Amino acid sequence: MAKKSMLRSFIQRVLLTFLLVCLFFLGMIGLLRFVNPPTSAFMVIDQWQHPQREVRHTWVDLENISAWMPLAVIASEDQTFLHHWGLDIKGIMTVVKDYRKGNALRGASTISQQTAKNLFLWNGRQFVRKIFEAGLTLGLEGLWSKRRIMEVYLNIAEFGEGIYGVEAASRHFFGVNARQLSQVQAARLAAVLPNPKRFNAGRPTAYIAQRVTWISRQMRQLGGTAYINPLMKKD
Repeated sequence: MAKKSMLRSFIQRVLLTFLLVCLFFLGMIGLLRFVNPPTSAFMVIDQWQHPQREVRHTWVDLENISAWMPLAVIASEDQTFLHHWGLDIKGIMTVVKDYRKGNALRGASTISQQTAKNLFLWNGRQFVRKIFEAGLTLGLEGLWSKRRIMEVYLNIAEFGEGIYGVEAASRHFFGVNARQLSQVQAARLAAVLPNPKRFNAGRPTAYIAQRVTWISRQMRQLGGTAYINPLMKKD
């Protein structure tokens, strides 16, 4: 009886802790719908790992970002962003199947998932992190608009060593602000997002140049900036 009581007490504490964590993150998501996050988990970890390096980050509202930029990341990263509810179920099932076969855990992330990961979590391929990511993504999709998700994503995405957000990236690589980005410049920034520590938007390799060509073609096929008109309307 004593062991059963201890086990029941332990399970209750675990469930209570889980509930409190969920409520905390839901509260944070609700708050950040209206308040711009001053930093992100990725930025905090970056500063902890590289205390000598300055993290460059300047928040800018979506209306002050060139329309080419959200179109470029949609074309490059997640062409169903405007229509899905946060998760790529087919992609996740494929990842799970591969993982069960012993393969390394890989991506399949939507823009919403990347926003949740960058804002709240750490980088890595652990299965438990992907579970947290999925839950947080559903929270974002439930409490935020697509416009807000895109706005936060473009402001916290890593574009280079210590360079976070499209405003800092635009100034660093091209000497312009985010509102002045051209179609090609936006495509170059989007092209390095899968691995911003390896690739440089200011000095594109042949691979990045090919990616830029492909992204630009996808941007045209989506219909140009008219495709994201619903996204650019204020909530």
